[in-house]
Amino acid sequence: MPRGSVGAGQVSATSFAVPKGSLEYWRDRLTRAGVPVENAGTRFGEPVLRVADPDGLPLELVATDRARPGDAWLRGGVPVDAAISGFHSATLLEATHEPTAALLTDVMGFRAIGHEGDRLRFEAPGDEGRALVDVLSASHASYGNPGAGTVHHIAWRTPDDAQQSEWRKRLVAGGHHVSPVMDRTYFHSIYYREPGSILFEIATDPPGFAIDEAPEHLGERLLLPPQVEPHRARLERTLPPLVLPHQKTTEETHAPTI
Repeated sequence: MPRGSVGAGQVSATSFAVPKGSLEYWRDRLTRAGVPVENAGTRFGEPVLRVADPDGLPLELVATDRARPGDAWLRGGVPVDAAISGFHSATLLEATHEPTAALLTDVMGFRAIGHEGDRLRFEAPGDEGRALVDVLSASHASYGNPGAGTVHHIAWRTPDDAQQSEWRKRLVAGGHHVSPVMDRTYFHSIYYREPGSILFEIATDPPGFAIDEAPEHLGERLLLPPQVEPHRARLERTLPPLVLPHQKTTEETHAPTI
C-alpha cells in the first residue's frame, strides 16, 4: 500500500496508557531500539511521548493514573511498573470541532471533561477505565490521504447485538448514513462517518476471538475467517513475520489478521 499522509478528517494519534513515572524507561528503551522519540509536553496534566511506527503511524505514550497494571501484558520483557495497559485515547483531527463534538455528546453519550487550547477531551460513559477521545481543531490543516501510516477507522465497543441494533436505529434517526450489520466472524460491525469524515465503527464484543482457539494461545497461529481462508497462501507470503517475545524458539509466526 502506498504511504498516506495524516491530516484533517483522520485519527491523528493513537495513545497508549503507561504508569506515571515510566516515560524515562520508555525513552531509553525506544532510543536503544533506534526509534526517534519526541517529548510532546504535558497534556491535561499528563506527560506525553510521541513516536511513529515504521510506516509513519503516529503513536503516543501517556503517563497517567488511568494505567491499570492488572491489564498489562507482562510477557514482553517490560516491567509491570512501566508496561502498557491498553489505550489511553485517540485524537481526532478536525477542520472544525463543533459538529463532531455534538455527535459525541448529544448522540453517543460522551461527556466533555476538558479543554486545552484547540483540544477538547471527551469521556465515554461506563465503568472506570472508560475511553477518552480528544478532538483537535485545526482549521489550517490540510486533509489527510489514506494509506500506509494512517488510521483507517476508530471502533467503539458495545456488549451485544441488541445494543448495537439500538445504536444503529439512533444514528439513522439522527440522519447518519449507517452500514448494514457486517459479520466479521469474531464480532459484528456497523460503520458511519462522523461530520469531519472520520470513519466510526461500533463493534460487538461477542462472539470474541476465542471461538477458534484457546485464549492462552491467541496470536500464535494465523487464523482466518472463512471468507478469507481461500487467500491463505498469498497472505502467508505477504504478511510481515512476527516473533512473539515469550516464545522459547526463534520460530516465526504471523499475527492474526482480519
